[in-house]
Amino acid sequence: MPLNPDIAEQQRMAEASARRRTGVARRERLAEILFGTGVLTAIAVLVVAARPPLSGVELLPAVVCVVCFAIAVHVPFAVGDGYTVPTQLAFVPMLFSMPPAVAPLAVIVALLLARAPKALLGQSPPSRLLLIPGDACFAVGPAAALAAAGVGVPAEITLPLLALALAAQIAAETLGWVIHDRAFGLSALRAQLGEFWVHGVDLALSPVAFVAALSVREQPWTVLALLPLVGVLAVFSREREARLEGLVELNQAYRGTALVLGDVVEADDGYTGEHSRGVVSLALAIGDALGLDPVQRRNLEFGALLHDVGKVAIPKEIINKPGKLDPAEWTIIKTHTVEGQRMLDRVGGFMRNVGLIVRSHHERWDGDGYPDGLVGDAIPLEARIISCCDAWNAMTTTRSYRAAMPLEAAVAEMRANSGAQFDPRVVELLLAIVPHDASAAGRPAALAA
Repeated sequence: MPLNPDIAEQQRMAEASARRRTGVARRERLAEILFGTGVLTAIAVLVVAARPPLSGVELLPAVVCVVCFAIAVHVPFAVGDGYTVPTQLAFVPMLFSMPPAVAPLAVIVALLLARAPKALLGQSPPSRLLLIPGDACFAVGPAAALAAAGVGVPAEITLPLLALALAAQIAAETLGWVIHDRAFGLSALRAQLGEFWVHGVDLALSPVAFVAALSVREQPWTVLALLPLVGVLAVFSREREARLEGLVELNQAYRGTALVLGDVVEADDGYTGEHSRGVVSLALAIGDALGLDPVQRRNLEFGALLHDVGKVAIPKEIINKPGKLDPAEWTIIKTHTVEGQRMLDRVGGFMRNVGLIVRSHHERWDGDGYPDGLVGDAIPLEARIISCCDAWNAMTTTRSYRAAMPLEAAVAEMRANSGAQFDPRVVELLLAIVPHDASAAGRPAALAA
């Protein structure tokens, strides 16, 4: 739940939010049923092992805790592939208002109370109810830990036992994540560990819940004092959801603008548009080989697509001149990098960063490029990648003033200019990726396969 999620996190959270509004896919229902059956089996074992299972239940405190839990379910905060809710405020008092073995059952009742009305009213797909047993898996850990410690009734719970229960809750929920997400292929284990910090939300809410839990059996209404806090969190939840939707829509708008500009380039000059698409494919293959992060990869994609967007401001008689350019014409055509940056700066947002890449894609590794004479690593990495891919595509495709260069000659040219015009590391990656037969020239090997 980062305050400023990057583009990959935004996309993951948006997809997770969309999944919560859709039904469970038919191919996933069996897995959800099996997972939920496993959780229900564990709960049944705990209840049967308690002797007697309902001894010590205080009805009014239990009902108040269940209702508060159901209310808190409606305050989701997006986290990676899923979400977290402030139900800990009600779950801790649950452990004090009923025998630990019964708490997981109370969680299931609360989840049904929260979700069933929406399903009945058609506001939520009924298949989402299949998720309820699995969502209660976190409660099995505390119940099992307290049962193993010999706790049979709520009055026996102490602060050290509560700490044990919280540790068991984290362990049970983490295990549930691993089993569920690996089965569905939703996220890698590394991503799950990267979101492990979300357990800190439960730990942070637990002391407040513990204070209310101390008197829940004598004064059940003390739990209701936590509802204003849930209300405040609900405001933040809605603001965060709206902010996330705004970020996704804004990024989609920028992407749409970039694609429109790409279409403008292609409509203005068919070869330039086709050339740009070829550069995109090869540049992304190199970017993936370099392990660029999602933001760099996005900027590389749009920089490659729009690296020649400034040419729409160049007279067509210069762009399509069949012979070599004279010095005056060369001076004009070199302005396309600055013109491209100017156009993208007017779009704003992350397209300004793309504009910097477009500006620098004709810089040279040795500093003899234009427009700024940047040297080596001072040139943005994305621009260095585009420079190599631009040259390769230009050499291996037919242009208005010459035929495509033989593949062997193009490879020799790239090697000859490695360390002078081009970043040597990028050249080596490019030559490892491109096909080594003339039939696939101009396309990366991965795409030609």
